[in-house]
Amino acid sequence: MSAERSRRFPAWTRTTARPEGGGRAIGPNAPAPARQWPILAVLGAVAVGLLLTAAGSFRAGIVLIGAGLLLGAGLRWLMPSVGMLAVRSRFTDVITYGILGAVIVLLALMAQPNPILEIPFLEDIVRFSVR
Repeated sequence: MSAERSRRFPAWTRTTARPEGGGRAIGPNAPAPARQWPILAVLGAVAVGLLLTAAGSFRAGIVLIGAGLLLGAGLRWLMPSVGMLAVRSRFTDVITYGILGAVIVLLALMAQPNPILEIPFLEDIVRFSVR
C-alpha cells in the first residue's frame, strides 16, 4: 500500500489553512491578473458603480455595487476555485456576499426621492419605534 497524502487538513495546524476554493482560478502558467479574474470582475463592477455614483447617478451606481457583490456570491457558489475571492468557507462567503449585495440593492431601490420599491409596513415600524 502506497503512502498517499491526504487532501484533508491535518488535525493540528501550525499556520492558517487556505480557505476552501482559495486556489488559483486558472493554472499557474497564466499571468497574475488572469489567475485572479473572479475578484477582478467583482472589484471592477464595484469600481464602475462608485464612478457612476460619483458622477451623479446615485441609484444606478449603488445597484451596480450590490450586483457586483451578488456576482461574487454566484461565482463563489458555482466555481470550485475562485482565487482571492475565497476568504472564508464557501458557505460563509456565499451568505455574506449574497446578504450584503441584496441589502445594498434593496436600499438603493428604496432610497428617496421617488423610490422604485416601497414596502408599506416600514412606515408603521418607523411610526411606532421612533415617533
